[in-house]
Amino acid sequence: MTDKAALYDVIRKPIITEKSTMASEANAVVFEVSIDANKPLIKEAVETLFGVKVKAVNTTVTKGKVKRFRGKIGTRKDVKKAYVTLEEGNTIDVSTGL
Repeated sequence: MTDKAALYDVIRKPIITEKSTMASEANAVVFEVSIDANKPLIKEAVETLFGVKVKAVNTTVTKGKVKRFRGKIGTRKDVKKAYVTLEEGNTIDVSTGL
């Protein structure tokens, strides 16, 4: 079992977009997570912090875009998203925050 404070570092924030809203109709929630978090750790964090049962976790990494600012080229950081599917009867209200 992981320390509860460490679990807050795994899940950074919920992602609220049109696509994530459509996923919520299928009993799924989308979170931005730490880039080095794995699926079992994400599952444990969501179950511990929100008191729900997780059915499945899918992750994706979006590579940071190359941007130019005042003639200098930089890269935005990579973002890892977790699509968490909950068991029937479990819900998370992401509008309230962590």
